[in-house]
Amino acid sequence: MEEASSHLWFLRKHQGGSVFGPISFDQLAGWASSAQVAPQDVVSTDQETWLKAPMVAQLGMDWLVELTSEHYYGPTTVGAIQEFIRLGDINPDTFVINSCDGSRRQIREMPALFKTNATGSKAGAAEAVSEPAAAGISIRLQERIRDLEQTLREERRALAEAEQRYEKLEGKYNALLQRNSPTA
Repeated sequence: MEEASSHLWFLRKHQGGSVFGPISFDQLAGWASSAQVAPQDVVSTDQETWLKAPMVAQLGMDWLVELTSEHYYGPTTVGAIQEFIRLGDINPDTFVINSCDGSRRQIREMPALFKTNATGSKAGAAEAVSEPAAAGISIRLQERIRDLEQTLREERRALAEAEQRYEKLEGKYNALLQRNSPTA
């Protein structure tokens, strides 16, 4: 955690592409705890290399919310789950899955999730930064399908680029082999 907290961070929202920062890691963690960092959002310390927010272990985005038997939201934080409870997006009968240990329990079995964060996560006057809006849980299938299709297109594009680079390198390798071959 010391390494993460020693950097300034940037958050890029998946939806809309807005970038927020630079901010301290504590501020970023606060945003994650208040449902302002969605599972598809990316974070960076240099605005060149971006990681999906759940990949930063120190953010604690370790929970999946089971919306239906086929739809999940997450990974997200305990604080975000508390916010979703407060907003009425989920209730005590909702199941959550801890992605670290695979346990699946109803929220009612976890009273710690019902605690509210009294301190809040708003930036102080010395750290006045525009903040991302809180993400809500949406089980609208069409939106989820669009997000998955966009991710698939991005992955296919990256694969095509990698294949082109591979073909170029393979061509160079074969040319070197022919040049250095004793049977010419």
